[in-house]
Amino acid sequence: RRGMLRKLYDNLEEYLCFLFSAVMVLCLILQVGIRTLTGDALAWTEELSRDCFIWTVYVAMCFATKRLTQVRITAQFLRASVRTRLIFRFIADAICIAFNFFVAWVCFSSIAETFDFPEISATLGIVKGYVEMVIPVCFVLASWRCIEAWVVNWRRGTLENLVKNAGEGDL
Repeated sequence: RRGMLRKLYDNLEEYLCFLFSAVMVLCLILQVGIRTLTGDALAWTEELSRDCFIWTVYVAMCFATKRLTQVRITAQFLRASVRTRLIFRFIADAICIAFNFFVAWVCFSSIAETFDFPEISATLGIVKGYVEMVIPVCFVLASWRCIEAWVVNWRRGTLENLVKNAGEGDL
């Protein structure tokens, strides 16, 4: 059981991206098929596919952070020592984490207000705040994955993996 939970934790973003992408594609295929066959449309498929697209984008941000493949400009450090690159990487990650928590806090505060006077989605009948909660949750998760990368590499004694240049190998 512990192994199954560990696998879920280690691959959470991949599973969620797959699930949301699959639901989105299936909804779009169903929508196209129904329109082709009947000339009519299913409104709920459009709404669900849009929501799944939004969720996929934000979960993919966490996935990129976990895999250390988020966009970074590192050319200015190519000739710097590993220690120098690690220092600047730490500073950049600390700023990123602080920014992520700020965005999560602002989003959560804003979304929490929408639950006082909930806006119900037109076709699915769910409170839109639940759909929007993916934003602060994923910003916090991305920060967690960033911190986790530092801790895991520090424990393994492989901090240099955090600053490998493109072409030097994968993590």
